[in-house]
This record gives sequence, structure tokens and C-alpha cells, in this order.
Amino acid sequence: MELVSDVSALFGRHMRHLARIPEKLLSVTLMPVAYVIVFGVLFGSAISVPGSDYRSYLMAGIFTQMMLTNVGNTALGVAGDLDNGVVDRFRSLPMSRSAVLIGRTLSDVALAVIACVAMAVVGYLIGWRVHQGIPKAIAGFGILLLLGYAMSWLGALIGLLARSAEAVNSIAFMLVMPLTFLSNAFIPLDGLPGWLRLLCEWNPVSAVVAACRELFGNTSTGTGKSALPVQYPIPLSLALIALLLAIVVPAAVGAYRKAAAR
Repeated sequence: MELVSDVSALFGRHMRHLARIPEKLLSVTLMPVAYVIVFGVLFGSAISVPGSDYRSYLMAGIFTQMMLTNVGNTALGVAGDLDNGVVDRFRSLPMSRSAVLIGRTLSDVALAVIACVAMAVVGYLIGWRVHQGIPKAIAGFGILLLLGYAMSWLGALIGLLARSAEAVNSIAFMLVMPLTFLSNAFIPLDGLPGWLRLLCEWNPVSAVVAACRELFGNTSTGTGKSALPVQYPIPLSLALIALLLAIVVPAAVGAYRKAAAR
């Protein structure tokens, strides 16, 4: 119960901070909405997807990309807390060390929920629809938020190790860009060369995107055989997210304890 109380207090701190600086909310909503408009409206007429409308095909990829950006958001927040002395003040309080990171990651997932709502509204306006019913759609968003939570923990670990905004930005960019664009997030993989298609299909992001498309009912009729992650995307994406959490959560908590002891 003490851990829950500490997490609730820190979660509330981050939410109040957001209310005082609403520009943070703009930063996590305008970019994905801009991607929806640019790719869906401008490129939608030029890109064709077999058996599906490109705008509907696109949305799962943009949702997933938004979850990946939690890496940078959380890492910058943690690095900022280290730099401005907030961690030193927390260290002097009788509170759980893990509560600091849990509160931070949960608040960033809450921001991701707001971003998903904004993106879903814009996607609906440009023609995106869910065809598998509300329960499966909720399951799809659940997978997305689990990915966002895992990426927030990875971001917390990066922020604790890098400890500067410049290093965090560089690491987050080098991580998010290849994971996003070397996947099936924005284009079908059937037309790629064999080696590149295999690389993209085994990208964990491709499994999450394919799982969301399956649950939303936005799949395409691809040609040829696909790799295992694309054939069974839902169980594999859940397994990969669970594996990532199992690795980064204890690593981030250990890194925080070392940082707080300095």
C-alpha cells in the first residue's frame, strides 16, 4: 500500500506539471496527428495496398510509432530530474525507489492515451474504421499501450545512463527511426528485396503493427509467405513486450538506485 501511495503521489505530480505546462501535451499530440494527415491525405492517393485502403492500413503503424516515441519522452524527463536535483530531494524522503520510475512511466502512458484519442479522431475523419468490433479494437489499443509502457521503461533506463538531453535525443533518434521505417508500419513489405523484407518482418515493431491491424480489421492481402512474427503477430508481440519489460524494469530500477546513491 505504501508503494501504491507513493506511485499515486508521483503520478499526480507529473499530471499537475502537465497542467501547468500544456505545451508538453501539444508536443505529444501534434506530431502524430501531423503524420496521420501527411501520410494519410497527401501520400494516401499515391500508395496502394492490396485488399485495403491505405489510410486504414496506415493507422496501426502511426499508433505504434507514437508508442515508440515514449522512449525519448521518458528519457528526457528522467534526465531532467537528475539534472535539476529532483532525484536528490526524492532520496531524502521515506519513499520507495521504484515508485519514482513507476510514477514517471505511468504518467507518460497517460499522455500516450491522450495522443491515441487525438489520432483516432483525426483518423476517423480521413476514413479510418475499425471492422472487428469494439472488444478487439480495445485489445489492439491495449497492445499499443503495453508497448508504450515498455518503451517508457526503456527510456527511463536510457535517461539514467545518458544523463544529458543531448545524448538522450541522439540515442532515442537512432533507436526509433530504424525500428519505425524498417518495418511494415507505413508500406506493405511484398515489394521489397528478399533480404530487406526478411529484416523488416523480423523487426519486433512489425509484429505489433500486424497485431493491431488484425485486431482493427485493417489487414491487407499480401502475396507470398511471411515470416513467423507476421503470421502470428498477437502472441509474439505480447511475448516480445513481456520480455522487454522483464529486462528493462529491473535494469532501470537498479540504475536509479545507483544514480540516487551518488
